[in-house]
Amino acid sequence: MPTSARDPYRSLTRVAGTAGLRVIRLNDARHDCATLLTAAGTAPCVVMEILGHSQIAVATNIHAHAGQDTRREGVSLLDRMPGRHRPDRG
Repeated sequence: MPTSARDPYRSLTRVAGTAGLRVIRLNDARHDCATLLTAAGTAPCVVMEILGHSQIAVATNIHAHAGQDTRREGVSLLDRMPGRHRPDRG
């Protein structure tokens, strides 16, 4: 029996409704998945494979966006680098 392109969304809606969860678009779920995997330190090639992309750039540039905490952590790592010039704050 052929399936409709909307069948996965209908299934998600049904499962979410049964579980009492808010329904989101499937693409939003993919985006959230990529973002969470990236924030957890998952290698970009693994994120790419999980999402089914053919290139790492798609997974890293389109789906995964660093959250505010991740950006702060990155800047903090730079600040702690040996030899980093720190201006006087006095």
